[in-house]
Amino acid sequence: MRDILITLIVFGSLPLILRNPVNGVLMWVWISVMNPHTQSWGFAATFPFAFIVAVATLFSVAISRMAKTLPVSGITFTLIVLILWMNVTTLFAMFPSLAYVQWSKVMKIMLMSLVTMMVIRNREDIQRLLWVLVMSLGFYGVKGGIFTLRTGGGERVWGPEGTFIGDNNEIALALIMTIPLMRYLQLRSDQRWLRHGLSAMMLLSALAALGSYSRGALLAIAAMIIVMWLKSRHKFAAGILIALLTPLALLFMPERWSERMDSIGAYQEDESAMGRINAWHMAWNLAKDRFFGGGFEIAEPTTFFLYAPNPHDVHAAHSIYFQALGEHGFVGLALYLLLLGLTWRSAAWIVRHSRGQPDLEWALQLATMVQASFVGFAVGGAFLSLLYFDVPYYLMGIVIATRALVAERQYGASRTSQSSLVSRQPAIGRS
Repeated sequence: MRDILITLIVFGSLPLILRNPVNGVLMWVWISVMNPHTQSWGFAATFPFAFIVAVATLFSVAISRMAKTLPVSGITFTLIVLILWMNVTTLFAMFPSLAYVQWSKVMKIMLMSLVTMMVIRNREDIQRLLWVLVMSLGFYGVKGGIFTLRTGGGERVWGPEGTFIGDNNEIALALIMTIPLMRYLQLRSDQRWLRHGLSAMMLLSALAALGSYSRGALLAIAAMIIVMWLKSRHKFAAGILIALLTPLALLFMPERWSERMDSIGAYQEDESAMGRINAWHMAWNLAKDRFFGGGFEIAEPTTFFLYAPNPHDVHAAHSIYFQALGEHGFVGLALYLLLLGLTWRSAAWIVRHSRGQPDLEWALQLATMVQASFVGFAVGGAFLSLLYFDVPYYLMGIVIATRALVAERQYGASRTSQSSLVSRQPAIGRS
């Protein structure tokens, strides 16, 4: 039944995609982020829905009358340079056959990220994209939160198998990134039932993140909450709410959860933590030795034998920063950090230029919540190999579109003010 339902939804959306490429982007995001086909047990689990939607979306872009240009932004320029650099490093990859497989996956993600930046231009499209992201990941937040409540926190929460967020650590970080987006939609919702529903989704998603037993997620959610509190207009009320809910959530979790979180301070005694540090040393040594890095897929015994302090402890990077460093060298890491920095700077620009303007309050709230989301990603990503996770790139597209709308609004207001001043000048001269 699930297979048939997913198939009907995807193929039923094709006429809408051909009518408007924005619909194609929304369908692509739903499939790539939620991975609904993983919730089925039959033919849909392996059917190439993403490929079909991508082809339909690209064809729709080609035949549409919309401007087929990327928005002028430092974010888009840096992303394009990073993509080109990834292609260069692939030419010098240590394991060409493995690198090509991963290169194919990453380039598809990057292509559709650029398409998203191209077609998402107005506020309505931004809102729709946010709803798709929130509902796609919120599904697992609600499901995981209920599972945590039902098991008393005794079992770990996992994401959909075979996806970017399949691991317990990865689904936790994805949920943490989504909570600020849920909060934004709640702030912009008029219906009481919808606000209450989003409150429940946020609480259950936070509980699911805790139920993942991810230590990196605990640090990420703490950082995200601090940023949301600092940027809140009602700091006292928000502080009281956090002070009440946090102890309740922590007390709910069982003793073995507390023991795992306590191991953060004793990482030298933790085999998993030491394995990550070993992988970070390997990435650093590799980047120093090879200007282009090792290319995609370097978590192989050969690289650890050549560059790791412990050659027998083979681990993935478990860090977006060391993953970029090991696979694409210091240049790749610098480009990625610049990309994150420009995104933060653009969001901060939106906040500054929207403050005190009622008609741009939505932009201020959105940029603030995106910043909180990126803080969670930056902290949690330090312990996860999620360099190519697509959600941050979609958020970059949202920031680009929002900044363009704010700039357009300011330009229009400036032109109106100048026209009004010019129209008054003759009357002033005659007087």
